[in-house]
Amino acid sequence: MTIKDLKPALVWNIFDQITKVPRPSKKEGKIRQYLLDFAAEHGIAVKTDAVGNVLMSKPATPGHEQAPTLIMQGHMDMVCESNNKDFDFENTPITTIIDGDWVHADGTTLGADNGIGMAASLAVMADDSLVHGPLEALFTVDEETGMTGANNLGADMMNGTILLNLDSEDDAEVYVGCAGGIDTTVEFEYKREMSASDCHWFRVELANLSGGHSGGDIHEGRANSNKLLARFLFGLQKKYPVALAEIDGGNLRNAIPRAAHAVFGVKVAVKEDVVVDFNKFVAEVENEYKATDPEMKLTIGTADKPEFTIDADTSVRLIRSLYACPHGVISMSHDLENLVETSTNLASVKMKPGNIVLITTSQRSSVESRKYDIARQIEALFLLAGAKVTHGDGYPGWAPNMNSPIMKIASDAYEELYGIKPAIKAIHAGLECGLFLTKYPNLDMVSFGPTLRNVHSPSEKMYIPAVDRFWNQLVLIIKKVADMK
Repeated sequence: MTIKDLKPALVWNIFDQITKVPRPSKKEGKIRQYLLDFAAEHGIAVKTDAVGNVLMSKPATPGHEQAPTLIMQGHMDMVCESNNKDFDFENTPITTIIDGDWVHADGTTLGADNGIGMAASLAVMADDSLVHGPLEALFTVDEETGMTGANNLGADMMNGTILLNLDSEDDAEVYVGCAGGIDTTVEFEYKREMSASDCHWFRVELANLSGGHSGGDIHEGRANSNKLLARFLFGLQKKYPVALAEIDGGNLRNAIPRAAHAVFGVKVAVKEDVVVDFNKFVAEVENEYKATDPEMKLTIGTADKPEFTIDADTSVRLIRSLYACPHGVISMSHDLENLVETSTNLASVKMKPGNIVLITTSQRSSVESRKYDIARQIEALFLLAGAKVTHGDGYPGWAPNMNSPIMKIASDAYEELYGIKPAIKAIHAGLECGLFLTKYPNLDMVSFGPTLRNVHSPSEKMYIPAVDRFWNQLVLIIKKVADMK
């Protein structure tokens, strides 16, 4: 059995097609062409804007022309994480695997975030048996690495007044708010020093951490590979002179980093002590994270002598600040139970041309002032360490409207279908809804979707029964809106 054999057939067949189209963030050309071809094949009106967003339009079924125009919305791009460092996300299709009631990919992110939202929107646009008012389907670019599409959406792209964001990850839940976010990047400029000839060189690696979404999974307390690497190196620096030649960890600002490594040298006389220290470190960390990161793998081995190292002063300041940098939940909401209010993610550490170590962090909060507060705390920390710090433009949160008509319709639809009143929630992740409101302030919006787990990691999976419920809820919402006057 393949995913094309699952029900609802139309949704799963389109999702299968989407998995075969490479779509990294900022490289959405192939998936955009797929959307344009899909519209042409089904006779659907379509247009694009200057940044590459795609909008499809479909007229109402007879008798429902006076209903408000409903927008279905999802994003084209996906987070590209793989257990295989050589996997080519720009050219290689995703391989899907059915495992009981779940679908996952073969060692990579699945791209159900937000491929399943795209598939559902396209299924609605292609299915002429559905009852609906005027419909629009919006597909945005670069949601995962900057929300470029939503931030630069053409002011005349959409005509709808009701928007369904199909980018949430829990069945039986309707989201009416989300956190805002901002990125904080750090640059350490270092001097290259010739490697000492009297050192023993080690390569330490951390791999197979659970990782996950830096918003949706941040409360799980999973290990951060950058933090653990800095912790080990800081411990060594307190005891021995350490010559740091290479450091690397994490990839994407919105993913909890799953792997990291460093190459460093110590005096030959203490090399055995370093191995003992490492073994103690491994025992401590494996015990601390046995529940959240059971597959964690930490190794140390001899490395070839590098040509250059980072100068000692910068190395010390870099490791100290990485170790001190906060990561995880900063505060919980006092308004909504079990909602993370503010968090920060120490996302990546990369050595760049020009003798630069680039550190990427991201901050989120449902309270705008707290978002900027934690970003400035990160700034202050790295300024003390002598680094250069910059902030991105960020994106606004989406304040809940508990009197939203579409919230009631979405809730009633699920309860009518399954006898369960869905939870009304806000999410500690960045949805594009807040940005849409800046240009379309009168939009009435909700977000919902099927159950996904471990998104932004190769462990990403989607619960098959929830996809059917998601589809049925979407169809009934559309029908209920079509009956509005």
